[in-house]
Amino acid sequence: MAKGDAATGSDPDTAEPGAAGPGAAGPDITGAELGVPLGSRATLVQFSSEFCAPCRATRQVLAEVAGMTAGVAHVEIDAESHLELARRLEVRRTPTSSCSARTAVSRAGPVGSLARPT
Repeated sequence: MAKGDAATGSDPDTAEPGAAGPGAAGPDITGAELGVPLGSRATLVQFSSEFCAPCRATRQVLAEVAGMTAGVAHVEIDAESHLELARRLEVRRTPTSSCSARTAVSRAGPVGSLARPT
């Protein structure tokens, strides 16, 4: 499911299409392959699983962030239902989140739950 828009901290006008940020490598996945549109500026990608409690907290944080800035989408992907895609992006456990540039999603990024600062 795709969610709203959010800030990325990067300049989308200077980013290379398909770039996923510093240190990212691996295969690019397009919005068409995901079955949802990517954000026009960036996409917050979250791999989750049905019984993952930290995934719910991560979903809330990423959805909130996605609601803050135009052009950034939150896309949540069920890792079990999209096992081939999870393997291509080297997702090892859930939640796994990544922030990708405008045109494609690359290898997965940070693993673990995201929480709001207290």
